[in-house]
Amino acid sequence: MAVSDSSQAGGGQAGQPSAVEPTLGEALASAPRRSSTSAWSRFRRHKPALIGMTILAIYLTAAMFAPIVASKNPNFIDLSIIKNPPSAEHWLGTDLTGRDVFSRLLHAGRISLSVGVAAAVIAAVVGTVMGIASGYFGGWIDNLLQRATEIVMTFPTLFAVIVLVGLVGPSVWNIILVLGGLGWTGTVRLVRGQVLSLREMDYATAARALGASDKRLMFKHIMPGVLPYVAVAATLTVAGAILTEAALSFLGFGVKIPTATWGNMMNQAQRLYVLRDMPWIWIPPGFAIASTVIAVNFIGDGMRDALDPRTRIQ
Repeated sequence: MAVSDSSQAGGGQAGQPSAVEPTLGEALASAPRRSSTSAWSRFRRHKPALIGMTILAIYLTAAMFAPIVASKNPNFIDLSIIKNPPSAEHWLGTDLTGRDVFSRLLHAGRISLSVGVAAAVIAAVVGTVMGIASGYFGGWIDNLLQRATEIVMTFPTLFAVIVLVGLVGPSVWNIILVLGGLGWTGTVRLVRGQVLSLREMDYATAARALGASDKRLMFKHIMPGVLPYVAVAATLTVAGAILTEAALSFLGFGVKIPTATWGNMMNQAQRLYVLRDMPWIWIPPGFAIASTVIAVNFIGDGMRDALDPRTRIQ
């Protein structure tokens, strides 16, 4: 009887491994889970992010319906009304060639916002794939990808963009490809650092022990942990791409007229008398660029807080 009690006691102790270390199922259960409801609730509590989303939604809607909101042709030149200040006929006045500033501002938003978003998507996809591969596999793959990243990072961004745009031509799509092709370096290093940590977590070890393939482990178990950081990096890339395109167009290397962008609208502000006497020409596009960049950064902060998997582990 004593032996039986002893065996039961020993069996009870042996049957409690979960109190000491997690089982495979418990480790997998601890993996970060995404919940759209909780993420949206967290995002809504981030007031600056809501303000940023409202501003960006207004700009996107105005750009989308620009032909309806602004009835005037943005490229129509009327030399009889050049340099006119804002009026009931021309809400934001006219520029140096008699074109309606309000109409050009809305149509320019289409190009500037498209360049920023498209370049950010390209940079995020390339940077995420390269960062996950670099951090997960390590070894010579990590060395190769990191050395390639460092080579790209050594070039001054604006100078490299100007050179490449000069080689391929200053079209909208070429500028998008150049900005996206040079904007992934920060995302690679950010993702790699997170993957180096996440691949050693209990849920990743458990999935590996259960026979999960490298592809499944990288994109099913590890990628959800890096997405919040990628989202924040992508918003910064959007802001950076808009600013870079504006700088290129301001310097005359960006999208060529008559196509309007916020950057080439500000190109006319290179003249001192325009800066001093005609603020309606350069303040609207300048304000649009600044407010868009701030709004996108606010949204990035809100997404970081809402999608952080460490706050949603169940």
